[in-house]
Amino acid sequence: MAEVVAIYGSPRRKGNTAALLDEAVAGAEEAGLGVKPFYLRDLKVSPCLEIYRCKQEGECAIRDDFQVVRDAILEARGLLLASPIFFYSVTAQTKTLMDRFQSQWVKKYWIDEVPFGKWTPKRKGLFISAGATKGKRLFEGTLFTVRYFFDTLDMELWRSLLYRGLDREQDVQSHPEYLKEARTAGRELAAALSEL
Repeated sequence: MAEVVAIYGSPRRKGNTAALLDEAVAGAEEAGLGVKPFYLRDLKVSPCLEIYRCKQEGECAIRDDFQVVRDAILEARGLLLASPIFFYSVTAQTKTLMDRFQSQWVKKYWIDEVPFGKWTPKRKGLFISAGATKGKRLFEGTLFTVRYFFDTLDMELWRSLLYRGLDREQDVQSHPEYLKEARTAGRELAAALSEL
């Protein structure tokens, strides 16, 4: 079991968020954490089809790579999630994975009847994102989505690293301070997880 799962949500394998996440992973590993990476672009994960068989036992009826990622996340103490901004939200690959966790939401709130807002964080997560524009509200909607996704996982959104003005594949390489910040965050996540 990996202590931390790293989700690469970009359709580009070597884009800006992937480079930033690589640094965060390196920092976490330097601090002694085991990290399990998943590249969503390489996985077969269907969108949620609202079959709602999950109302029976909280288990999604669709069988694909989702279960492997879900199990790894639920067993881990931490999550590193990275996605660029597409139309002021996460990528389709990232949102598809999030939506499949509707089955976990159903298990938590309908089956186990956990009162809304009455749970204790069991995990911590780091979110990394980059967007092409420099708009003041570029990340607002995405952060709501990420927070509620983490809520379903009994996870605290521990920190977000949000970078504007990065579009072309290697733009982040012109900002070594961003890469350094991501590596530092990976190391500091290890310290934060030790407090759990």
